[in-house]
Amino acid sequence: MALKHVMVHLDQDPRTSERLKLAVALAKRHGARLVGVFGKRTRALRVGVVTSWPTPEFTQACEDSKALFTKATEGLDGAEWRFINRGSHTEVLRLFVDLARHTDLVILGQHEHGKGNVHDDLAAEVIVGCGRPVLVVPYVGDFATIGECPLIAWNNAPEAARALNYALPLMEGCALAHVLSISARKDDCESTSAEIANHLGTHGIAVKTDMFVVEDFGIMDMVLNRASDRGADLLVMGAHGNMGFPFESRGAGTRYMLQHMTLPVLMSN
Repeated sequence: MALKHVMVHLDQDPRTSERLKLAVALAKRHGARLVGVFGKRTRALRVGVVTSWPTPEFTQACEDSKALFTKATEGLDGAEWRFINRGSHTEVLRLFVDLARHTDLVILGQHEHGKGNVHDDLAAEVIVGCGRPVLVVPYVGDFATIGECPLIAWNNAPEAARALNYALPLMEGCALAHVLSISARKDDCESTSAEIANHLGTHGIAVKTDMFVVEDFGIMDMVLNRASDRGADLLVMGAHGNMGFPFESRGAGTRYMLQHMTLPVLMSN
């Protein structure tokens, strides 16, 4: 899949500039159109029985967001700033998901508890609802580039296959990709590791494989530890499946990762 249409979420959080910088870098690298979408929950200002809209607060927030986007995208062809005019958490989320369905890649920020101006579960809901790959950027750290040293968390599930396919443009030209095969059986880990290495080899990507035979919970912590050990700058994984453990509740690993991620994560449902 060619990466030609990228969408990034904008809000009033200080970390917006960090994920916008990453989005611009990806758009330049791939010659992609970049759309920045500003959206926040809103409440109209009521004067007597008359509703005043837009409020001065919302107008100022929009102006600040557009100025930030315009400055960051100077010299970038096809950049467009858009905003979701108004709505509750649910309505903003619905409109954002609808826009996301018409892109090649969606870039969001990790939610920091107690902060932000959108639904706490924005990333999780977008991943489930948009049908597109979602790149989530942590609320701590500097991530100017990604995909030079990716780690692929592979459990041989459809979600993982889709995530890997979507990640190929981001991994193009990388020196080495790490594949962590996760299963309850060692034989399954070995066979699927070989197949993934062969597949990525056809794309010109060198692979180093590793295995994790699941015997207990704590899978996501192990994945993050491996990513840190390998110096990974991107984690690729399927979303809302059972990540290697048959008795793990569906989506538990996804929710945990969205709360504890330490590097950018590309997910696909």
